Amino acid sequence: MALDQSFVGRSYPPTDPYEVGREKIREFAEAVGDTNPAYTDPEAAKALGHPDVIAPPTFVFAITFRAAGQVVQDPKLGLDYSRVVHGDQKFAYSRPVRAGDRLTVTSTIESIKSLAGNDILDIRGEVHDEAGEHVVTTVIKLVARGAEG
Repeated sequence: MALDQSFVGRSYPPTDPYEVGREKIREFAEAVGDTNPAYTDPEAAKALGHPDVIAPPTFVFAITFRAAGQVVQDPKLGLDYSRVVHGDQKFAYSRPVRAGDRLTVTSTIESIKSLAGNDILDIRGEVHDEAGEHVVTTVIKLVARGAEG
C-alpha cells in the first residue's frame, strides 16, 4: 500500500538533547577506521581551530536515525518497517560536531515517492546545538520494498 502523500512536509517535535562525548567520538572513529587525530586528541583538534575533538562526518547518523524513528513509528503514515532498507544518506554541515555539543534533531518528511512498487521516503533531520545554532542537515532515504507476488 502506498504511503500517504499528505505527510510530505510534516515535521515531528525536536528530540531531547543528545550530549556528544569525547569517548563516543573516539569509539566511533575507531569503529569506522578513521585515524584523524582531530577525532581523538584535543590538542590536535585545537591546532585546527576547534575548541575540542570533533566527530567524523557520519557520526550524526546514529542521532538522526534515532530521531527519524518518530516518522517510521507513526502509525498513521502506514510504513511497514519490516520491509525497509536504507537507501542513501546525505550530510550538509554548517560546522563539525564537537565533544560537549548538546544536539537536538527535528525530523521532517521531505518527500514520498512510489517507484516500481516500492515506497521511497526522504526524511530531513535538522540538527541544532543548545544555543539553537544549526550544525548539520541530514537526509535519510528509506526504501520500503513492495510486497512480493
